[in-house]
Amino acid sequence: MPESSAPNTVSRSSDLIAEVGHFPVGEHAPIDPTSFADRHIGPDPRGLRTILDLLDTESLETLATAAIPAAIRMDDELALPPAASEAATLAELRALADKNTVRVQMIGMGYHDTLTPGVIQRNVLENPAWYTAYTPYQPEISQGRLEALLNFQTAVADLTGLDIANASMLDEATAAAEAMTLIKRTARSKSTKFVIDADTLPQTIAVIRTRAEPLGITIEVADLGDGLPVGDFFGLLLSYPGASGAIRDHAELINTAHEREAKVVVATDLLALTLFRPPGEIGADVAVGSSQRFGVPLGFGGPHAGFMAVRSDVQRQLPGRLVGVSHDVHSNPAYRLALQTREQHIRREKATSNICTAQVLLAVMASMYAVYHGPEGLKAIATTIHDKTAMLSGRLEAAGATVEHRSYFDTLRLQVPSRAAEIVAAARDRGINLWRDGDDVVQVSVSEATTDADLDAVVVAFGGQSSAPFTSSLTLQPDGIARTSDFLTHPVFHAHRSETAMLRYLRRLSDSDLALDRSMIPLGSCTMKLNATTEMQAVTWPEFAGLHPFAPIEDAAGMLELIAQLEAWLVEITGYARVSLQPNAGSQGELAGLLAIRAYHRSRGDEHRTVCLIPASAHGTNAASAVMAGMKVVVVGTDTAGNVDLDDLRAKVAVHAENLAAIMITYPSTHGVYEDTITELAAVVHAAGGQVYVDGANLNALVGIARPGVFGGDVSHLNLHKTFCIPHGGGGPGVGPVAVAEHLAPFVPTHPLADLGATSPEDGGVGPISAAPWGSASILPISWAYIRMMGAPGLRRATLTAVASANYIARRLDEHYPVLYTGKGGFVAHECILDLRPMTAATGVTVDDVAKRLADYGFHAPTMSFPVAGTLMVEPTESEDLLEIDRFCDAMVAIKGEVDRVAAGEWPADDNPLRNAPHTAAVLAAQDWTHPYTRSEAVFPAGVEAAHKYFPPVGRIDGAYGDRNLICSCPSPEAYAEADSE
Repeated sequence: MPESSAPNTVSRSSDLIAEVGHFPVGEHAPIDPTSFADRHIGPDPRGLRTILDLLDTESLETLATAAIPAAIRMDDELALPPAASEAATLAELRALADKNTVRVQMIGMGYHDTLTPGVIQRNVLENPAWYTAYTPYQPEISQGRLEALLNFQTAVADLTGLDIANASMLDEATAAAEAMTLIKRTARSKSTKFVIDADTLPQTIAVIRTRAEPLGITIEVADLGDGLPVGDFFGLLLSYPGASGAIRDHAELINTAHEREAKVVVATDLLALTLFRPPGEIGADVAVGSSQRFGVPLGFGGPHAGFMAVRSDVQRQLPGRLVGVSHDVHSNPAYRLALQTREQHIRREKATSNICTAQVLLAVMASMYAVYHGPEGLKAIATTIHDKTAMLSGRLEAAGATVEHRSYFDTLRLQVPSRAAEIVAAARDRGINLWRDGDDVVQVSVSEATTDADLDAVVVAFGGQSSAPFTSSLTLQPDGIARTSDFLTHPVFHAHRSETAMLRYLRRLSDSDLALDRSMIPLGSCTMKLNATTEMQAVTWPEFAGLHPFAPIEDAAGMLELIAQLEAWLVEITGYARVSLQPNAGSQGELAGLLAIRAYHRSRGDEHRTVCLIPASAHGTNAASAVMAGMKVVVVGTDTAGNVDLDDLRAKVAVHAENLAAIMITYPSTHGVYEDTITELAAVVHAAGGQVYVDGANLNALVGIARPGVFGGDVSHLNLHKTFCIPHGGGGPGVGPVAVAEHLAPFVPTHPLADLGATSPEDGGVGPISAAPWGSASILPISWAYIRMMGAPGLRRATLTAVASANYIARRLDEHYPVLYTGKGGFVAHECILDLRPMTAATGVTVDDVAKRLADYGFHAPTMSFPVAGTLMVEPTESEDLLEIDRFCDAMVAIKGEVDRVAAGEWPADDNPLRNAPHTAAVLAAQDWTHPYTRSEAVFPAGVEAAHKYFPPVGRIDGAYGDRNLICSCPSPEAYAEADSE
């Protein structure tokens, strides 16, 4: 019985459940209507029965036996707490939150309290139209988030005074590390030395050291008060303001560095740059930093959007994503990701970075903060902060403290001989956290959230009187450092001052896009599953969002308990010995895992083990990460079935046995198959002394079924933003924990400002991967809640349902689009690859045509041409019900029917609904219609209801034009007028 004709049942009967058979929980009992698993998993028993019948399979458990190799299947159930209801889970989260202590955060050190405008919190951060969106690889249905990111790029470029900015980085520290490697590639100097200003955030210095060492780059940290160090160096990092809060005029240093053929990076603060000369005006080549204080909560360290801006001469070396302005087929301006050949899936070991995600959701928030406040509002906020800092400086001097720097923005460094501990404790007693640097120094940072009462409390903590008179210290020194140039001049930063206008702007942008709140996003390898509302609720609770990552550890007791529980659950799920949650993206988890392998080999005196085997079918980031970890990539071939070619593997192992460090294997394979040779592969590599890295990108096909740490893996990274429900947010945030076996446990990431129980870099361990000790901590409650509410049986059922749904799609579509690879018994794993190459050869209709045509049907396209060119990789996930799965299949079948009409000559190859897709409302309303198909066929194809039609805002975009003509900031209003007149 098709799901669409099933009665609307809230409580389902036991006989219907028994009909499906072998549910992991209560197979002969009524399903509890409060069960979260039953709400998360899309197909109900009747729908699942339909799926299993098509697969000629009795139950999910018999499907597991048929599709999943016996050698990897686990026999026991995961040892996790019993599934909790949504209400009970929120109560547990509330209890954990209540163990945290949120104080006034005046620590600074790269993290500042901020006031998130309610219209942005509710309509971006808490809005599924924004947080369930995917990376804008299909730009025609992503114009809203692309415009928001273009606003971000424009704001960053304007404020830094540089030519071009990217669409965000993972955090400030990784942005600085990426800047180091960028200028290494572009500087004229052949030196391997990179010099860092000693007045730089310690977490930034530490992350740069982590990234530099495997690449053979030497780091020198120098006090630049007496000028640049002697000797050659290819690059210089200056901090402006410094970690101490000092503002220095770096123009002369930058000029001298340029004379010595080095390039210069400036780590800076966007809010400070509303008052002080921007890096571009003092000669910097690159500017990096964090946009956190533009309305993004502290969140115990993340997620926050880092940024990078550069001069135009290095723009084509810019890492990360870049939004540019192109045009569509109707000559309308249109946004798209530019220079996509830089993406790591394409460039692999030749990639210059392994970053394949960004912090889009947080960049959108920061951009909207700039849009909402505009230049005048931002400058007013900065001026208020600066004035309060100046007033506080005078009052603290009157209390006996010595202010180290007379030029500052928001941070004071105060000499208080032998009194630092006493003062910090006194401030804590008054509900305020300050930063202590040894016994004699205290730093105080003022934010937009700092009140006059907070300032009074700080003065009292220093021994002063809250009502004592004071004299303001000198500010904006030395001469000539004040900003005089305009910024944020584009109309978008002046048009949305009222909440009404801002609300409507955000709504207009989100209405332009297709996200998971509208329809299924069937992207293979990207696991676009439901991000349940209950999972999301705790993210904005002040007890989680208001924690500073460097506050005394006792302030975060509840957060650390949650982190410890989540780590323990992930250990149980994966079968490894230890998990670190620090990496804030899958790419960073990959790097952390490879660095752990490298450190392990070096600890045994095997520095020569540097070869990393990578199958030809692997994720492109694997090869890029291996190179960044100082390894040499050797590619292993795949056979005709899409599996790793074991004969080629053995041959490569034999050649490189002495130098073999690791193999990186995605499991199930990137081709969507459970390879039954995985245990044999692991044994071959282990016998040669190598380690086995199991890429966790496809863990959604393993949870509760198999443990990579048991069937042969030594290390894996996990994608919490895939398997464990953290939203993709339009391309970030993400969390990419690294899970390791016992012998690698000492080599997980460390941090200079937190004891994480791992081996220090000085003793051969791995330094920090991310700026914050626990990475993007504020979104960890999402995955915690998912696991807590699903329980072991629910997780297993979710995995098997995802596998069942993928096989259902493969069976339904195979006669129309051949499924390229299958495994044992003709089954796929949780995704399948549809081969469009024969169709293209016969008709000229390309994979791009099918992808764009799907937008007319109201769907985001599957993954295009990865891992095989000319194919579509489809992943339904477990959270899509049969009605939606069938709607997608029906659309694909209907599109094949349209292709057949092209093949039959009914429609010309160059003028048909596929080649002209997607079709906009403007096209539909045009007076002239010259196409051989009707308007109705164009925009209301089979299965599309007019009342619920999604119209892409632009037609097909000219990508080549955009790459040739980079325009990566908001175009002028005149540009739109010119386009409209053409």
